[in-house]
Amino acid sequence: MNEQHRTTNRNLSSGVIAAVSSAVIAVSGGVAWFTSQTPQTPSTPNNTSETIKQPKQPLTAQPGNEQTTKIYWLTLKDQNLELVPQSLPIAAAEPQQALETAFKTLLAGPTEGTNSTTIPQETQLLSLKVENDQVHLNLSAGFTKGGGSTSMMGRVGQVVYTATTLNPSAKVYIEVDGTPLEILGGEGVEIQQPLTRAIFDENYPL
Repeated sequence: MNEQHRTTNRNLSSGVIAAVSSAVIAVSGGVAWFTSQTPQTPSTPNNTSETIKQPKQPLTAQPGNEQTTKIYWLTLKDQNLELVPQSLPIAAAEPQQALETAFKTLLAGPTEGTNSTTIPQETQLLSLKVENDQVHLNLSAGFTKGGGSTSMMGRVGQVVYTATTLNPSAKVYIEVDGTPLEILGGEGVEIQQPLTRAIFDENYPL
């Protein structure tokens, strides 16, 4: 009787152990499956500065462009007038601004040296417009005052060459008090419009 009881207990113990083992295996498998399905939290890099976006540096303002223009004076050479350039660096980004400054300097007259001008002192620049390959000038009536034909051609040359300093092939249109200039001076120097350097050199010898 005792032997039968011990056998029954061993069988019961073996059954319990097998059941517990099966439960442990099932639970372990479930945990492994759940772990494989759970999103992994990314590890934080050791160098945290790599993940911080640095602010953009502000753009450095660029200085205005400097253009070198030329204004043209007259000098006497072998009993004839000759156009001579004077370089004039101007801090201006636009050609129109540069030419306006150049003409104001020209109309103010030479300050030193042997250069001269035949443009009357009372001449004023009323307006200037640069458009494609054209330069439109509007001068005051003082531009037409005084002097003979040589003086007239000299001042026209100064205007044409100064106006085309940034574009030597540009066409120049000259107005006086808003009216196109056709006849200049008492001797009736006819002004061809538009004027270019080539036209001036050919038709208005100094």
